Amino acid sequence: MASGYNAKEEDGHIGVVGLGGASLRGRKPENTAFKQQRLPAWQPILTAGSVLPAFFIIGLIFIPIGIGLYVTSNNIREFEIDYTGVEVSSPCYNCAQNFSWHSTTPCTCSIQFYLHQAYESNVFMYYGLSNFYQNHRRYVKSRDDSQLNGDISSLTKPSKECEPYANHDHKPIAPCGAIANSMFNDTLELFYIDPNGTRVPVALSSTGIAWWTDKHVKFRNPGGSTNLTAAFQGTVKPVNWRHPVYELDTDPENNGFINEDFIVWMRTAALPTFRKLYRVIQKKNNMAPTLPRGNYSLQVQYNFPVRSFEGRKRVILSTISWMGGKNPFLGIAYVTVGSVCFFLGVVLLFIHHKYGNRTNNADITN
Repeated sequence: MASGYNAKEEDGHIGVVGLGGASLRGRKPENTAFKQQRLPAWQPILTAGSVLPAFFIIGLIFIPIGIGLYVTSNNIREFEIDYTGVEVSSPCYNCAQNFSWHSTTPCTCSIQFYLHQAYESNVFMYYGLSNFYQNHRRYVKSRDDSQLNGDISSLTKPSKECEPYANHDHKPIAPCGAIANSMFNDTLELFYIDPNGTRVPVALSSTGIAWWTDKHVKFRNPGGSTNLTAAFQGTVKPVNWRHPVYELDTDPENNGFINEDFIVWMRTAALPTFRKLYRVIQKKNNMAPTLPRGNYSLQVQYNFPVRSFEGRKRVILSTISWMGGKNPFLGIAYVTVGSVCFFLGVVLLFIHHKYGNRTNNADITN
């Protein structure tokens, strides 16, 4: 049977005859400006008078900003020490060749270096790893956020995402997962060698290195108890750890799941070559530099093997600026975009000047 209808644009009503009238009446959109797509619109008309100034303005703004960012980045001082121990001449060569996750005797090596320039402000000490893929999907998921937030039930029954690092010897692992199991555990100490040859230890602060939200929101000890030995009773340490989680530090405010070294490691890196903040060297005397020029010794307790994945380890001493750490890419990007816009503006201006009048004359003639 045929059906027909008469549309009335004035009020949006619809007349339906025959079967199917109700469905047709329900399908037609209301006669409003929004549903009938009659809203006012604006479409820019690109002309030489609007495009050319935009190119020149972007170029004149971006180029000075990029130069400022690049100069600021270059003023940041960095000193990098590779202590992987691949080369035979490296002081850490023996440790790198003979050490593994299951070694019981710690291996210590010492690296001597010289700072040619003094560091005046606070100095940030990073450890860097290469060829370590923290961005692997299974690795990133291998954690239990409820357990790390202090949930008692998750402490005794870890998430299946932590497998195969959820249980060991029929006991739950705390903290569970591949990320925690592979935590960086080298111990780094820095000494200044004065003109008399005496080694003076440099004070390294182990707090204030993690994000505030991680320290006070995402990570909590179970029950908030200060007696962490009792709180973690019935659990075992990760397979590759030397000590349980409640012995990461003697400071109760920096122990257990809220240990800042642990928190920094649990924030996974996006690229296989990365650095993470290890310690902060605070400036104590305004009249003296934080790290004076001279000889230094880096003492490493070699606990983190990298030969299995052909990785490298390094220590970075760096200052910061108002824009953060050393990163010349942002300045280069601004200068590049600004230069390209300025160059395109000159080219388009030349084309408009040479061919624009000819087009206008042809339009007038026609």
